[in-house]
Amino acid sequence: MQNVIPALRITDYSKSKMYYVDGLGFKIDWEHRFEPHFPVFMQITRDDFTIYLTEHTGDCQVGGLVHFVVHNIDEWYSEFKSKHIVNEPPNEMVEGIRVMNVVDPDGNQLRFMKYKKS
Repeated sequence: MQNVIPALRITDYSKSKMYYVDGLGFKIDWEHRFEPHFPVFMQITRDDFTIYLTEHTGDCQVGGLVHFVVHNIDEWYSEFKSKHIVNEPPNEMVEGIRVMNVVDPDGNQLRFMKYKKS
């Protein structure tokens, strides 16, 4: 199995923390700053999904896209809708794949997907 941890660029620690932790249900595994007022590099996790969030300008640009394959997209949708994270229900964007797209405060897209069984 291939293990990959995507990194997404954030510009406002407080807004991103509220969005990912309170809104999307991730937990913070750890945070790193070279000095207290320096940019953060952090790891967040939910279930088997891990993401790096970085305020460092040299790591990556804002506007990334990450795909998450989930088992029950309708449960994720209900949770996110109750927290006002998503407006549109999952749809069949590509034949055989139901998709729900959310966008963080910096414009990074998180696409949650469920493959329909044959």
